[in-house]
Amino acid sequence: MGKIIAIANQKGGVGKTTTSINLAASLGVLEKKVLLIDADPQANASSGLGIDVENVAIGTYQVLEHSNIPEDAIVPSSSPNVDVIPAHIDLVAIEIELVDKENREYMLKKALESIKQKYDYIIIDCAPSLGLLTLNALTAADSVVIPIQCEYFALEGLGKLLNTIKSVQKIHNPDLDIEGLLLTMYDSRLRLSNQVVEEVQKHFNDMVFKTIIQRNVKLSEAPSFGESIINFDATSKGAANYLSLAEEIIKKNSN
Repeated sequence: MGKIIAIANQKGGVGKTTTSINLAASLGVLEKKVLLIDADPQANASSGLGIDVENVAIGTYQVLEHSNIPEDAIVPSSSPNVDVIPAHIDLVAIEIELVDKENREYMLKKALESIKQKYDYIIIDCAPSLGLLTLNALTAADSVVIPIQCEYFALEGLGKLLNTIKSVQKIHNPDLDIEGLLLTMYDSRLRLSNQVVEEVQKHFNDMVFKTIIQRNVKLSEAPSFGESIINFDATSKGAANYLSLAEEIIKKNSN
């Protein structure tokens, strides 16, 4: 039975999509069967794995709307063992269209029931907001990974996200766990980076992944080639970091 992990933080630019792409690719390299769902209208997770988003006819939008089954939307990616349900800019409209629907928070959960057992992990790249799209992802997910960048405003907005997760647990999805907080964009030369790491570890101790994602030029270059960091440069620091994260998650879930 597949585990569904949402990658969420309503702040933009914290490394959500980078984490979604590279965690999926790392799990794939470690011989897990992975489905990456792009639930962000910017569709960066799709293009970051080599999918031409202009020509996506069936994607997350149709799956959420229930006009197509997920099997119709799944495409193979440039990464071994990783399939993708891509997004298209039309996903922007889904928030408005779902508003009047009954059980609108459960649309994704319902849609994924038919394919959950076909994958070891299903990763959902959430939009940088706490709207209906993210709510659908959190309702469908078994757990959530929260990327936090090692910068000045790192913890700002985290309280709001944790409250959202609490209310989702209370109302829609009592089984939702926090898989972990992931420190991203870490630069060991910066005092601030080290202070943020200390602060997050002090506040959240066991909830924080041991793996820290370091700032890495190759990580930011890879998506423009439509490749994960594993395909783009397997020897880079970024690749080592994400493989380490994947191993940590596999280990945690095999206990």
